[in-house]
Amino acid sequence: MTTHGPDGSTELGETPPRVLLYSKPGCHLCDEARAVVEAVCTELGDKYDEVDITTSPELLARYGEEIPVTFVDGEQHDYWRVDPDRLRSALRRTV
Repeated sequence: MTTHGPDGSTELGETPPRVLLYSKPGCHLCDEARAVVEAVCTELGDKYDEVDITTSPELLARYGEEIPVTFVDGEQHDYWRVDPDRLRSALRRTV
């Protein structure tokens, strides 16, 4: 998982991706969500990051029954399914 500073920048000073996808291996809903997130982010020129929740006991305990979970601009956006129109609308809002 990427570490973000107080201003939202990464360790390298980059602006973090606007979309964060929590997933785990072998999850077919995660595969579907990833395809939607990737398509919408590509279309709008935004970046996304994906975190495998099985690498963190805390994330696995918190999100294990809700994955895939998406966050937009640090706020939880969706879980289980990602609606492309809803994601597109959220990303079109200014930060």
